[in-house]
Parts: sequence; C-alpha cells; structure tokens
Amino acid sequence: MLVLIRGAGDIATGIALRLWRCGIAVVMTDLPQPTAIRRTVAFSEAIRLGSCSVEGVTARFANDADDALRLLRAGVVPVLADPKNVCREALAPDAMADAILAKRNLGTKITDAPVVIGVGPGFTAGVDCRAVVETMRGHTLGRVIYDGSALPNTNIPGLIGGFAGERVLRAPADGVFQGARRIGDTVAAGDIVGYVAGEPMRCTIGGMLRGLLADGVPVKRGMKAGDVDPRGEAAYCTICSDKALAVGGGVLEAILHFSGGIPYGK
Repeated sequence: MLVLIRGAGDIATGIALRLWRCGIAVVMTDLPQPTAIRRTVAFSEAIRLGSCSVEGVTARFANDADDALRLLRAGVVPVLADPKNVCREALAPDAMADAILAKRNLGTKITDAPVVIGVGPGFTAGVDCRAVVETMRGHTLGRVIYDGSALPNTNIPGLIGGFAGERVLRAPADGVFQGARRIGDTVAAGDIVGYVAGEPMRCTIGGMLRGLLADGVPVKRGMKAGDVDPRGEAAYCTICSDKALAVGGGVLEAILHFSGGIPYGK
C-alpha cells in the first residue's frame, strides 16, 4: 500500500511514522520553503537539508515521483517540494491524507485517491474526503469522523503545562525571519529568540524552545514562528508529540477501515 501525505510538518510526520512502522509506504509533499516550527520532528526538513531523521526513521528530498519511488525502495521516506500535489497522478497512491493543517481545504478532492482522509478543520466526510480526523486537543483528539467535520478552529492552542496561547511565539512584523536562539534552548519570559525586520520576537513564558522557524522564511505579522514548552523536557524536542501520534492513529484507522482492514490470521 502507498499513502501520499500532503504536508510534512510535525503532525504529518507523526502520521507518517504511524503508517511507516505498520509497513505502509509513505510519500510526503510540502512547500519549497517549509514553514514548520517543530523542525526537529518534521520530515519537511528533508526539503531544506536534503535529509533528516525523526525517531530513527530517515526522510530524504525527492526531485520527482520517479525519484520518490527509488527512495522508497531504498527504505527511506521521500519528501517532495510539491504544494500543488502534481506527483499524485504519477504515484497513483492507494490513499491520501491531507495534513497541511491550513484550517481549510486547499484543493484536495474525494476523487484524488481510492481513500482520501482530511486532517483537522476544513474538510467534510463524504464531500471532499472519505473521513476526517480530529486534531483539537481534548476528548475527541484523533477520533475518526465518518460523517461530518472536525471541530472548528478556535485559534487557541491546546493547554500544555498550564499554558495555552502564551506558548506560541508570533512574528512581530512582516519580513524575513532570523532566529537568535536554537530549538532545545532554555528560555525565560522576555528573552529574544528571533527578529523580523529588526523587530524582536520575545518569549512570553519560560521553558524550553521546542519550535522555531528556519532562518530566511518570509513571514507576516502574527504568523506562528515559535513554540515554548513550559515543561522544559529536552526529550520533547526530538520525539513526536502525543497529539501527532494520536492523529496518526486516526489516519491509520481510517485507511484500514476503507481498505478492508487486515485479514484474520495475517
């Protein structure tokens, strides 16, 4: 089975790991200049660096669909710079998951593959996909929705370590991001961790810098550009989050549900 995942940020990477470890081949796509902030657990870094590894699984940049298939045979996850999903036709995947997390559908259609899964808000099961997987933290996180849509976006991050919106660092201006600290650094409230057009981006709480945009990424004022984890656990910078794995489990369920599952005795 081959699954195409649109998006290669931290949530999409959690999905890819769940599928890959179950023996399902995965190809991923993202922007030519990815905007993931949790870069140490995002396969999108393969586009920027050529290759990267998350939890022992390696991803590499693929030039096109043929290159992606070659990389699959070599035992690595291919990642293409293909935001328009041009590779889909050549790959002819058995299933596709849209994990761009744009809070809206950027062009995915229910006919794009035999099984199409929408991740998060912006999709309706039975309309533009076969099923939707909930991404909002809480009792329904990771649940597969076979009729209807995910909960609407609230623009309020989930509560972690007693903090929600305070965890997120946002670009202070329009311009190009330049980091001043590194993922994994311990920070305090008021610390400067980056600049945009000469304007500092400061932490509002203390903890560990779990996410930060790569240098040179164009941003708009208010765009998510960093993430502080108040729990301060270094390991959380290098392993997929509970949320990513929960969503990944939901995608796995939906794919197996529509593909007939695994025969008894196999």
